[in-house]
Amino acid sequence: MASERVREEWRARIAAEYTSAAVTQHLVLWLIQLGAPPDLIEQGLAIVTDELVHSRMSHEVYTAAGGSDPPALDRDRLGLSRVHAALEHDILDTAVRVFCLGETVAVPLFKHLRTKCTHASARAALDRILRDEVRHRDFGWDLLDFLLTIDDSVPERVATTLPAMMSDLERSYGVGNAAIADDDGVMTEEDRAWGLAPPRDYADILARTIERDYRPRFEARGIATLPT
Repeated sequence: MASERVREEWRARIAAEYTSAAVTQHLVLWLIQLGAPPDLIEQGLAIVTDELVHSRMSHEVYTAAGGSDPPALDRDRLGLSRVHAALEHDILDTAVRVFCLGETVAVPLFKHLRTKCTHASARAALDRILRDEVRHRDFGWDLLDFLLTIDDSVPERVATTLPAMMSDLERSYGVGNAAIADDDGVMTEEDRAWGLAPPRDYADILARTIERDYRPRFEARGIATLPT
């Protein structure tokens, strides 16, 4: 019998993946309005389909674990809002926050969750999610590269907004999150078998991602990052 912790985690993943689908769909609309290259638009549409599959598979894991409550969807998060006068700048903020940062750290995170996952439905979901996350990560950096070619202000804009975005990420995945900072690392092998990991592992993965991925990728594009 799966624990309540397992059910809570997979129920949250249903909503998270569904939300990602909605956000990406909205971003694709912006790309169409911008007249972005067709290959970027097609990549974005493929991601929407991926995220819906991830949400469905997460629901299958949740029900296999004994869950029955509907996912807790926040309709206010199922889309994007314009905040800048220039559409390019709204696209840039979303590309960096959601994909260059969020999807990039998701790759090692899901790889870690998959390591000790043995329950069939959970393993199948993590196999699919991990495979897709690599493409989702690459889409973000491809989109950033495109924006660099059409707007000379991109490096400065990203360097300016990156510290706040990194702080938000730290509050989600790092020690800025009290649940992570206070975690003792204790977790049953059964919970790990359902694709969970101790919260403090998330902070370690984020720290490694900053040095191995964020810093070199941004600096290769002439974008100053946070100090070491």
